[in-house]
Amino acid sequence: MPPPQQFLSDAPLGTRVVVRYRIDGGLTDALGELVERTGAECTVRTRRSDVVIALPLVVAAKAVPPAPPRRTPRMQAS
Repeated sequence: MPPPQQFLSDAPLGTRVVVRYRIDGGLTDALGELVERTGAECTVRTRRSDVVIALPLVVAAKAVPPAPPRRTPRMQAS
């Protein structure tokens, strides 16, 4: 299995990924579409925003299946 930085460098843009990376005080995850990368960082487009992650901070990364379709809101009975 390649190191997570290598996976992120090789994965096609548009791949849905989950990336675990270091932050002050611990670790966090970014789940979304890999939209950009350079030799030093990658950008994951999550539901809320684009997250720019420095590759040296990445501890794990992998491709994940597409998100399930959103459920339609239930109608409330009157």
